[in-house]
Amino acid sequence: MVVKFKGCEEVKPSKPTWKGSLTLSEWDQVGTITHIPTIYFYKSNPNWVTPNDVIPNTLKDSLSRALVSFYPLAGRLRWIGGGRLELDCNAMGVQFIEAESDCKLEDFGDFSPSPEYNYLVPMVDYSLPIHELPLLLVQLTRFKCGGVSLSLTISHAVVDGPCALHFMSEWARLARGEPLEVPPFLDRKAMQGGDSSSRTAAKPPRLDHSEFDQPPLLLGQSDNVQERKKKTTVAMLRLSKDQLEKLKCKANDSYNLYNSNAPIGSTTKRGSYTRYETISGHIWRCACKARNHKAEQPTALGVCVDSRSRMQPPLPQGYFGNATFDVIATSHSGELVSKPLGYAASRIREAIEKVSNDYVLSAIENLKNQPDLTRFQDLHALGSDQGPFYGNPNLGVVSWLTLPIYGLDFGWGKEIYMGPGTHDFDGDSLILPSSDGDGSVVVALCLQVAHMDAFKKHFYEDCLQVAHI
Repeated sequence: MVVKFKGCEEVKPSKPTWKGSLTLSEWDQVGTITHIPTIYFYKSNPNWVTPNDVIPNTLKDSLSRALVSFYPLAGRLRWIGGGRLELDCNAMGVQFIEAESDCKLEDFGDFSPSPEYNYLVPMVDYSLPIHELPLLLVQLTRFKCGGVSLSLTISHAVVDGPCALHFMSEWARLARGEPLEVPPFLDRKAMQGGDSSSRTAAKPPRLDHSEFDQPPLLLGQSDNVQERKKKTTVAMLRLSKDQLEKLKCKANDSYNLYNSNAPIGSTTKRGSYTRYETISGHIWRCACKARNHKAEQPTALGVCVDSRSRMQPPLPQGYFGNATFDVIATSHSGELVSKPLGYAASRIREAIEKVSNDYVLSAIENLKNQPDLTRFQDLHALGSDQGPFYGNPNLGVVSWLTLPIYGLDFGWGKEIYMGPGTHDFDGDSLILPSSDGDGSVVVALCLQVAHMDAFKKHFYEDCLQVAHI
C-alpha cells in the first residue's frame, strides 16, 4: 500500500487555556504510559462537498475548540525524577496529519489489523525527549474510492479508554455543530490518595497487591528477554451469540463449585459469570494449550477494571484521567486446562472482586511510597525489555464490551469499521462487541506466530464441544 503524506500541523486550543503543571496520579504513571491507537473507516458520503479541504478543516476547527475544554491533551509530559511524570499544560497542541492512498476501502477486506495499518496510524517518534512528544496525534487518510480513515493515538499516561472515547465523542459533537454534552472533570485529587504528610489524614488499609509483582516467567528461564523478541501475529476471532451462550452455559455449570466463598457485598451478579469472565477464561485456557505449557507452569492474566463506580463516592461524571485499575488473576496451566471453564472464570472474578475503594486507595498509597516507578511501567513501545511482561506464559485481556466505541459521527455518518490500530505485543488481547448488535463478539488477539494456529484450533473446537452438554 502506498500512502503519501500531504501535510502535518499542530492544532492548538482556539482560546487561551489554563497553563501550569498538572499533577498526575500514581495510577496515571504505571502500566502502559506510551500511546494507544484506534482507527475508524468511513465510506464516501454523497453529502461531502468540495473542495477537498472541507473535511480536514472541519476536523481541525472542531478539534481546536474541543481542546479548550480538554486542554490537558494539548500539553506535554515531563520527567521529574524517580520514574515519575507531570503534565505541563502549555497549549503546544496536538499533531494533525493529512495523507492519501491509492487503495480502496474494499482492499481492506474485514479490516483485520495488519502491517498496512502502520501507514494509517500516526507514528510516535519515541527517540525524541518525552517533553517534545504530542499527547494526541491524529491522521486523516483519503482513499481512491472517496472513503477516509481517521486514526488517533493518545497517551495512556494522561487518559484511559473511557476518557479517550469521551473526548472523541465530544469532538464529534462539536464537528456536527452541537455543544459539549459532558465537560471533562479535570481535578485528579480523587485518584491521588490522601496527604501522606499529614498526621491526621486517614490512612487506607495496607492490603496485598500482587498486581505490582512481576508476572511469572516460563519455567527454566531467568528472564523474558527471548520471549519478548519472538515474532507475533494478530487474529480477529468472532464468537457468535450462540457460541457465546454455549460457553457461558459451560462456565456456569461449575459456578457453585468455585463460588461458595464469594465476597459479601460483591458488585457482580451472583449465579452466573459475565461475558468478560467467560471469554477471558476461554482465552486463558486456549493459550495454555496452544503454548504447550507444562502442568506446573505458573501463569497470570491481566485484567483492567474500571474503578469509577467502585470508589466511595463514585468518581464524578466525565472524570478525565486513568481510573481503570489493573489486577491479575493467577493459576497454573495444568489446573486451567484440566478443570472446567468455570474454574478459569472464577479466578478472573476473584481478581475483579478485589477492586474496592479501599483496595484502590491502598494501591495508590503503595505506589506513592515507592522511590521509583520505573519497574511498574510498560515501555515495550520504546524498545525496553524492562517492566511487566504479559506475553508467554501470561496474557492481558482488555474489555471494550460495555464502552460506547461505535457511532462516531463527525457530520458525515457513522463509521463502517472501528477497531484497535497496530497491535503487536505477545499476549495482548481485546474483546469488542459486534458493531451490528447481533450479540456476537470479536476477540482481537496477538500471539507468537508459533502459537497462533494451535490457539485458533482450540478456540473454536472447545466451543463445538459445548454443544454436547
